[in-house]
Amino acid sequence: MSVETSASHEEPRPGGPGRGQPDPPRRGSDYAVLSREVQAAGLLKRRPLSYAVRIGVNLVLLAAGWIAFALIGPSWWQLLVAAYFAVAFTQSAFIGHDAGHQQVSNSKRVNDLIGRLYGNLLTGIDYGWWVSKHNRHHAHPNHVDRDPDIDGNAIAFTREQAQARRGVGVLLARSQAWLFFPMLLLEGLHLHYASVRSLFDRTGSARGGARLLHGALLLTHFVGYLGAVLLVLTPLQAVCFIAVHQGLFGLYMGCAFAPNHKGMPIIAKGDKVDFLRRQVLTSRNIRGGRFTDILLGGLNYQVEHHLFPSMPRSALPRVQPLVRAFCAQHGIAYHETSLLDSYAQVLRHLHTVGGPLRPELEY
Repeated sequence: MSVETSASHEEPRPGGPGRGQPDPPRRGSDYAVLSREVQAAGLLKRRPLSYAVRIGVNLVLLAAGWIAFALIGPSWWQLLVAAYFAVAFTQSAFIGHDAGHQQVSNSKRVNDLIGRLYGNLLTGIDYGWWVSKHNRHHAHPNHVDRDPDIDGNAIAFTREQAQARRGVGVLLARSQAWLFFPMLLLEGLHLHYASVRSLFDRTGSARGGARLLHGALLLTHFVGYLGAVLLVLTPLQAVCFIAVHQGLFGLYMGCAFAPNHKGMPIIAKGDKVDFLRRQVLTSRNIRGGRFTDILLGGLNYQVEHHLFPSMPRSALPRVQPLVRAFCAQHGIAYHETSLLDSYAQVLRHLHTVGGPLRPELEY
């Protein structure tokens, strides 16, 4: 499925690590009209105090987890601590995500400092690699050739990707709807692996001294994490602790990001879609209250986040009514559903994509 083509407009370009906001579009475009309305409401202003509180609470929760880990000692009760850390690390990753979009401060240096500390040091995910990959996704969400999040390496997002599979890939793609959540248990390990690999193959944005800094912070994370686990726990407990922690961390991360675009329209090669429609039509919002906002790190406002990536997380609920009304006024489909239904939509899409590989099972 592809997005219907529309008249081509001049497109804002999502920035690099130091630019979380698109360049100003042509004054007469639909996005320019919406952007002026949002700016007039003051919703693009940074809210450093809000983030100071959020970061402070997060650091306290992380510290509490490590204190509990040290006090409990070599016990199987540590598996509960591992599950706790899966939540705490994911919440930390959300802060790193916000810093990567320059949401926290008006200073690029401050945002990058927070991003490196939360990404490389606290969660073991390279900030430079994440920003480089994530900005390409924001520039072309669900574009079959340009969005790295739907490159089809692990999961087939189009029938063409499924039909191109060979060997074990065929078995995975034909059953990918059933395997989707189990595969997310490996996402944490994949993020760590991709982060380390990026420092050597230069797929991240860090260069020169910055790459050395990123590498040093990642090394500090892994040495500190593995050292603490191996020092306190028995070998078997350590293996189980890491498996539970990293497995649930990957599952939580995957479940937070999966509703955003998976199962939404795919933009095919050659389609001409203006910036506003490209972001809105490929994104899915999740209904819910304050708990959902915290649970998903603000990613439940995916439409608004893609339109205004540098907007502070706390402003997203306020801008949503403006964006929804604007889309209704201009006849642009605005998709919003419950969290459970979003997963159902994702699984139905994955099942449909894998259909050509299991003709004997289709009736």
